[in-house]
Parts: sequence; C-alpha cells; structure tokens
Amino acid sequence: MTFQIFNHRVLAIVLMMMVSVSIHAQQPTQTDMLNNVAKLKRIEAMQPDSIQPKYQLALQSLSFAVTYPHDPQTENMIAEAEQSITKMEQMKHADQSDICTLRGFLYMVRIVQNPAQNGQRYYILVMENFEKALKLNPDNQLAQQLQQKFFEGMKQQTDRTV
Repeated sequence: MTFQIFNHRVLAIVLMMMVSVSIHAQQPTQTDMLNNVAKLKRIEAMQPDSIQPKYQLALQSLSFAVTYPHDPQTENMIAEAEQSITKMEQMKHADQSDICTLRGFLYMVRIVQNPAQNGQRYYILVMENFEKALKLNPDNQLAQQLQQKFFEGMKQQTDRTV
C-alpha cells in the first residue's frame, strides 16, 4: 500500500516537473521575440496588401515592448507597431475592433514604460480603445484579455499607493 502511494507521489512530482519545464520552454526569449518581429517584417513586405501580417507585426512588437519596457529595442518595436497600425487604419477591409485593440495595447505599453508619468496621460485612451473594440466585437478575445490585464495592473498600482 505505501509502495503505491509512493509511486503516485513520484509520478505526480515527475508530471509537475515536466509541465513546468514545458511551460518554461514555451515562453519566448527576448531574441526569439526580436527574430519573430524580423520574420513578420519580411512577410509584411512580401504581402503589402494583406492585413494579417500587419496585425501580427504590431501585436508581436507590442508584446516585446510590454515584456521588456526598458530594453534599448523597445522604442523601435513601438514605432514598428505604430506604423503597422497606421497602415491597417488605411486599409479598406481592416477590422476596426482589432485596430482599437492594438491602439489600446500601444497606450498600455506606454503606461508600463513609465506609470508615474504616463498613467494619467494614457489611462483614458487605453480604456476608450478597449471599450470601443469590445463594442464593435464583443467576442474579441485579445481585447478582453488585454482589458482584464489592464484592470489587474491598475488595481495593483492603486493597492500599492493606498
């Protein structure tokens, strides 16, 4: 009986270790993220009339910027995202909900970079863009997730200052 319990515990520990290793392995590194952005830039250049590469390029650039807000490459990533969003805005069939989501994410990144200076400046713009994105498409999962993260971040900031 104790041998079976021991086997179950060992199995549980091994499974937990495998899961944690696989989760860690799935998290992209800084270099991986920069390489992905470079690949997306090449794809976008080959397909200038396609919306999806622009969307992915903006999303990956902003993901890098929010993950590494003080990295020397961050301003380049933000500029890349802004260019992609602007190009999407000029395209006839671009999803306005996606554009608002990306704009909200862009302003959110600015807050993450410097909460004290940019919090009040961009807070309303983040809220307006996520709300508009969800009004246009209530099923926009990225907008839902980013809005939730934003609320959580703001709650943490207010809890620290109180």
